[in-house]
Amino acid sequence: MKKVLIIISVIVLMGLAYFGYNKYRDYQEEQRIKNAVIKVTLNDSLEIPYNSKVKVSDFIKNINGKIIDDYLIDTTKVGDKKVDFSFINEEDIKVNYSYDIKIIDNTPPTIDVNNNYTVTKGYTKKLLDVIRCYDDYDDYPDCTINGEYDVNNVGKYSLTFMAKDHYGNETRKDFTLNVINKSNTSTSSSKSIPFKELYNEYKNDKTLIGIDVSKWQGDIDFKKVKDAGVEFAFIKMGGENGLDKEYYLDPKFERNIKGFKEVGIPVGIYYYSHANTVEKAMNDALWVHENIKNYDIDLPIVLDWENWSSYNKYHMSLNTLNNVSHTFLKALKLLGHDVMLYSSKYYLENFWINNTNNTWLAHYTKETNYQGKYSYWQRTSLAKIDGITGNTVDFDIYYQ
Repeated sequence: MKKVLIIISVIVLMGLAYFGYNKYRDYQEEQRIKNAVIKVTLNDSLEIPYNSKVKVSDFIKNINGKIIDDYLIDTTKVGDKKVDFSFINEEDIKVNYSYDIKIIDNTPPTIDVNNNYTVTKGYTKKLLDVIRCYDDYDDYPDCTINGEYDVNNVGKYSLTFMAKDHYGNETRKDFTLNVINKSNTSTSSSKSIPFKELYNEYKNDKTLIGIDVSKWQGDIDFKKVKDAGVEFAFIKMGGENGLDKEYYLDPKFERNIKGFKEVGIPVGIYYYSHANTVEKAMNDALWVHENIKNYDIDLPIVLDWENWSSYNKYHMSLNTLNNVSHTFLKALKLLGHDVMLYSSKYYLENFWINNTNNTWLAHYTKETNYQGKYSYWQRTSLAKIDGITGNTVDFDIYYQ
């Protein structure tokens, strides 16, 4: 019994000694870090424009060590921001450090009007509604048109469009409003292009050929469409009936998704969005998820936001627009779906400033010169194919 007590005592003493040693070692390390030499010299100016691509090291003139993670700083919110990082100093000690920067908006609003803007006599829309005036960060820039004009009288009117954001940045654009008589000449519709002709031009061992459809294609003969060469299809699911309106399912959604699946054509869906806040974008994503849970979707779920002709009414800066798309697509991705953004070349280049998503490019030309990355290309809306009567259809190419 005495030996057992001695052994227990020895174990306890050894444990206490080990604990004491570790505590002492931790104390030494704390003192070592506390007394570490830190020599960091920051730039004279710590201001940076909104949405700049900058790293931690971009604000540091000199540092006595090596930064462990020289990450990109998030500059998508105007205001003061604390930047935290760690570095290994010249004594091989890991040191934590931080500094403060100021993110500023110094970009003036954009006014989308050329030197001449033409309307017909009796034009009923408000110019401030149809001429896009928007900012990179401010959702509500102050937009005004100075000068007298009368859309009920033919003539030329010299006007000035003024725009100012809440950070004091201003844009001024002089333009001529041309009010002309209505033309009696009717415009002819564009000529359709045989699907077979497009198929032969763009089909190769690195591409798949597809179409995208909605109620406008009517009752599709899915077997004829497949026999014509269609290898995938994107189907309009639905959207909202307008800004802050009710959700709707495309009248042909269920028929189309079942019909394509029955003949072995893989499908994706697209959702026409009117969201102008991240909250609405999240609600949209949840609605989409709820309404497709009983279907087997092979291809991405696509965000289709293209309310460009009434953009001013949505009160969306480029920052808000991009946050809306990120919210919608990220939410669906977290729910287990593949996702993609659809847009035309002009808007991909000028509006979707932070797009890193899989992309479906719309560019109606024989050979696109779009420089960004994309997986799908909507080549034309004028394809004429067996199985779809009374209307043309969008022709799409997937690059494998």
